[in-house]
Amino acid sequence: MNNPKVAPADGKLGVLLVGLGAVSTTFIAGTMMIRKGNGLAGGSITQLAKIRVGRGKDKQYKKVGEIVSMPDLKDLVFGAWDIFPDTAYESAIHAEVLKPKHIEPVKDELQAIKPMKAVFDHEYVSKLNGSNVKPQATRWEYVQELRKDIQNFKKENGVDRIVVVWAASTEKFIAYNPKTHDNLADLEAAMKADDRENISPSMCYAYAALAEDAPFVMGAPNLCVDIPAFWEMAEKNKLPIAGKDFKTGQTLMKTVLAPMLRTRQLGLMGWFSTNILGNRDGEVLDAPENFHTKEVSKLGVINTILRKEDNADLYGDIFHKVRINYYPPRNDNKEGWDNLDIFGWMGKDYGMQIKVDFLCRDSILAAPLVLDLALNIDLAHRAGLVGTQRWLSFFLKSPMHDYTKGEEPVHDLFQQYIMYKNEIRTLGGYEADEEID
Repeated sequence: MNNPKVAPADGKLGVLLVGLGAVSTTFIAGTMMIRKGNGLAGGSITQLAKIRVGRGKDKQYKKVGEIVSMPDLKDLVFGAWDIFPDTAYESAIHAEVLKPKHIEPVKDELQAIKPMKAVFDHEYVSKLNGSNVKPQATRWEYVQELRKDIQNFKKENGVDRIVVVWAASTEKFIAYNPKTHDNLADLEAAMKADDRENISPSMCYAYAALAEDAPFVMGAPNLCVDIPAFWEMAEKNKLPIAGKDFKTGQTLMKTVLAPMLRTRQLGLMGWFSTNILGNRDGEVLDAPENFHTKEVSKLGVINTILRKEDNADLYGDIFHKVRINYYPPRNDNKEGWDNLDIFGWMGKDYGMQIKVDFLCRDSILAAPLVLDLALNIDLAHRAGLVGTQRWLSFFLKSPMHDYTKGEEPVHDLFQQYIMYKNEIRTLGGYEADEEID
């Protein structure tokens, strides 16, 4: 079956990345190797997962690309902005994530990717300094420069469509301000007035993308497209948006373990989480103002899964603590350690513990998320879907939602996967036949 309302994935898809660090270069080099037949797309739903379509005698299990039209990996063209001038090859070597055998065969292609000058404000990422930055300008002038970058990339590379994915550092925490963030006119006025307190660099990228018919994905916990002004812009320009924060290590485990507790009706007294991380992301998060942005993202997960209003006896008094520690010797090999104090039969007098030590590779887990989000947000655009794409929550740590109306995001990984599968089925012309509670 197919859905005539979904335009086919013909031509080239430009994937423009904000940030050309460990995550981006692992994604780019890995994709280049995979399309040469020399790599495995492990962790990628779009490349490896099979989804059931139909019921009974009509039941079939198909890959995503067999249900809906998806770009061939050979049709992806990569570009990036970064505050450092290193090519994708130099950055991949510096990141020390992939081994030389997965970089050297695509050296020429990686060397050809030279980052465009980035919009940078040291107040938002105090731990980093780079030379490959655009000259000082107002937020509105930055937007115009970014729009030119997108236009030039599209023309120079002959791409038919573009998606923009934020894969750069976490910005410092800024609060939602209704006076600036509630409608598009006020957001534009703040940009023109160079309101640096309420308009972050990531907002400049998001605005430029949406102004250039490019869907935007926020891969960090920054306040960005998750504000009413950008929802309005997405509706106005008929574009999909998604975010926020790639769901990689520790939070991925939380969205698995918390549903287990709820399903078995086991109580939770406390959940302590700590991380050690030595890459550029860890260095940035060593600043308290940047860590707070990440902390807010991480803390929201278990409360929406273990709803205390539904069972106060089990989840009415949870102590939840999150820590991130910069530890250079580990580089990109992050360790996420969790301690859960739980209880069950006869209550807290018989407490038990779950301890999880996840020694993961941050960029190895994030790279397939970048691929899947880029391909799925392009699919959404070809299907005419507009605004926040909640069905992409499966890939994201702090799923976007309309908090102005009291909406709560779905955090349960398995419920999120049902949302994803149902959307793929619908876009493929099949029945969305699974329900979420």
